[in-house]
Amino acid sequence: MIRILLAEDDEAMRTYLARALETAGYDVVAVDRGTEALPYLEQEHFDLLLSDIVMPEMDGIELAQRCAEICPGTKVMFITGFAAVTLKASREAPQAKVLSKPFHLRDLVLEVERIFGQPEQASI
Repeated sequence: MIRILLAEDDEAMRTYLARALETAGYDVVAVDRGTEALPYLEQEHFDLLLSDIVMPEMDGIELAQRCAEICPGTKVMFITGFAAVTLKASREAPQAKVLSKPFHLRDLVLEVERIFGQPEQASI
């Protein structure tokens, strides 16, 4: 089963995304900030880091850079509602996919499926 570490500071969005990904068949660990995500990256294996970019303490770009050092095989996808931040993410983490808010949950699940080369199966 594909494991996803979700870092999103907005509680409602975090719950919403985690539930959608779990319904689609993924194992999700959800945290509310980058500094909380780091110990998980150091101690467990995740196939995907799904991170908001704008978060307190440590932004998603710095988290992705630390993730690349700790577990280079983990793929990264950013979610953000800020266009300017999207440009920065594309520059600083060009291998990462950026999904701009607002998006439909089906779009998120389809992007995750594309990252892992899975056939489309989302029913969200």
